[in-house]
Amino acid sequence: MANTELMTAIRTGLQAAADPGRAAGAQAYLKSEMPSLGVRVPEVRRIVKAAAAELPPDGIEELRSTVLALWRGAGFREERYAAIDLTGLKLAARQLSMLAVYEEIIRSGAWWDLVDGVAHRLGALLQAHRAELTPVLRRWSADGDLWIRRTSITAQLGAKSATDTALLAAVIEANLGDPEFFIRKAIGWALREYTKTDPDWVRAFVQRHGQDLSPLSRKEALRNLPG
Repeated sequence: MANTELMTAIRTGLQAAADPGRAAGAQAYLKSEMPSLGVRVPEVRRIVKAAAAELPPDGIEELRSTVLALWRGAGFREERYAAIDLTGLKLAARQLSMLAVYEEIIRSGAWWDLVDGVAHRLGALLQAHRAELTPVLRRWSADGDLWIRRTSITAQLGAKSATDTALLAAVIEANLGDPEFFIRKAIGWALREYTKTDPDWVRAFVQRHGQDLSPLSRKEALRNLPG
């Protein structure tokens, strides 16, 4: 059911925009075994937007199939970025059927640039389907996959006053003892972001958990707070 014409248009556009001089550096920076084309992220987005406007998916199931086919068949990292960008089409907004797609991307992507690319999609689903997504994120916070756990923590970035603080506290508390850098960084990032909305809540959370927070998480959480 994948839209093969759309996939071809995206791949053709990416190849045309390839920058071999930048590709090696991009691959090294990301520590990726998958080669890079050297196409900058804004250009990937432009290519995907133009291709999707010309060859739009015919319904959510075709979009899901196209995203997964492009993701699974990717030979270059930018093709995976393009697959993620396709999940941003209006057709996919608030669609619970996209949850399994996001989960596959997180588990098989297993690196920050890909995982963080769909974290905010989970946040949008949470806002639209709290009853369904809240238990999912709570369950993810104890998952064996560190990238799934990271996403449970970062999913509410940018939610501002719509942040579910009980959920935020729960997913962080489930990971306070985790020594993994990407988890500790995510905890600090999520708390720092929420200081923009409710600094007193963050101060109280940090104080309440004392030494349970890693120095990295604490530093990141309090970075923008006076004193």
